[in-house]
Amino acid sequence: MEALHDLVKAGKVRYIGASSMYAWQFAKHQHVAERHGWTKFVSMQNHYNLLYREEEREMLPLCADQGVGVLPWSPLARGRLTRDWGTTTERSSTDNFGNRLYQDGDRAIVEAVTRIAGDRGVPRAQVALAWLLHQSTVAAPIVGAAKPQHIEDAVAAVELELSEKELEELEQPYTPHAISGHS
Repeated sequence: MEALHDLVKAGKVRYIGASSMYAWQFAKHQHVAERHGWTKFVSMQNHYNLLYREEEREMLPLCADQGVGVLPWSPLARGRLTRDWGTTTERSSTDNFGNRLYQDGDRAIVEAVTRIAGDRGVPRAQVALAWLLHQSTVAAPIVGAAKPQHIEDAVAAVELELSEKELEELEQPYTPHAISGHS
């Protein structure tokens, strides 16, 4: 934390952020920084999406309490929220890490995204990103855009207002997952 503080003092960076750790670890880093008068983290980059919501237990409430911005990575669950369940892509066929993140029970959530997107006449990515943007702790998702359509969907998701019923339909099938993305 002192080294990061030195970078801020030297003008090399303006702010610092953390990524994917347990809430107790994050709180410990923030405490050490505060205790020594060093720069504290202003953002948390964590794994959070419709298929992986374990961050809601501790990290998101901690960030809300401490005024830390949340910048989720993999907001579309490595593309799983944007295609039919079981569809194999070039990436998914070789993504050993990604294949451990999600489980068969997630299929119901993907199907809910598909239904809502179909009813709305919008791409699935917009629905999944709109859900994420409805979460009060989320400042902005980290969108891995490989095509112009990815940017267009991310921008359109900002304007997509999901109803309470749609939010419930997306959230209800969730089942707890093993912690992943950090150790």
